[in-house]
Amino acid sequence: MATFDQWVAGARPRTLFAAVAPVVIGTAAAAQHSHPSYAIAILAGVVALALQVGVNYANDYSDGIRGTDDSRVGPVRLVGQKLAQPSSVKAAAFLSFGFAAVTGLALVALAEAWWLLPLGILSIVAAWKYTGGENPYGYMGLGEVFVFVFFGLVATLGTQYAQVGTLTWFGVAAAVGVGAIASAILVVNNLRDIPTDSQTGKHTLAVRLGDAGTRRLWLGLIVLSILCIGVMAIWDPWALVGLLSIAAIWRAVQVVMGGVEGRGLVPVLGSTGRYELVYAVAVFAGILASRVLA
Repeated sequence: MATFDQWVAGARPRTLFAAVAPVVIGTAAAAQHSHPSYAIAILAGVVALALQVGVNYANDYSDGIRGTDDSRVGPVRLVGQKLAQPSSVKAAAFLSFGFAAVTGLALVALAEAWWLLPLGILSIVAAWKYTGGENPYGYMGLGEVFVFVFFGLVATLGTQYAQVGTLTWFGVAAAVGVGAIASAILVVNNLRDIPTDSQTGKHTLAVRLGDAGTRRLWLGLIVLSILCIGVMAIWDPWALVGLLSIAAIWRAVQVVMGGVEGRGLVPVLGSTGRYELVYAVAVFAGILASRVLA
């Protein structure tokens, strides 16, 4: 039976930065336009965290029962390492999704943005279908696309709209930036797992691109996120404060492009996640400074 610490590890805390960052930068986009609502931002953050934990447990369950986690390196695999019953991990996933749904309902009621409900439902379905069901899209090389859409565009723009009732080009650039980084987290995760995924028939984008191509994709996503700061600066030059976040990813760039493999890539997961949060916080700080000094 899994211990409390193993359940926490199974939730993959290193990935939770990817849940918070879109809410932070979405709030920055709201502040750049007018007056943000921090109550809505907090609710959006809770929803995002619950969804991220849910998808992590769902992946643990689905990969575990398929046998694709049996010989992986990296984080704790509750089902794959036979630390917990598959039914318990599945229940944890759906409890997380349920909590996200209830909190999301409170969010749309407070924001009076009821059209966000279908997006919330789609987000939960997408979270489950990543590795769950008969034809999981994560096994077809589409995981990065869905992460970009739901943990980039939907999470960021949904946060902005819930707070100010409109979308802006600043918000779109912010959404693309954090979406690129969120996708980069999955890219480096799948880069690490190319050997085992190839053997188990999990045809991720990394498996399809190969080692060298996947490393270039990861770097391209990081570069895209930096370029998005320049686009945001068109509407508010103070967004350039976000460039300070480059310091948080520089070492990871050296590791990935230096050809490190296997367990050596595990720290890059955490580094990429931290970069996403620092990126969002730095842009937010810049926008707040702009408002204070205006």
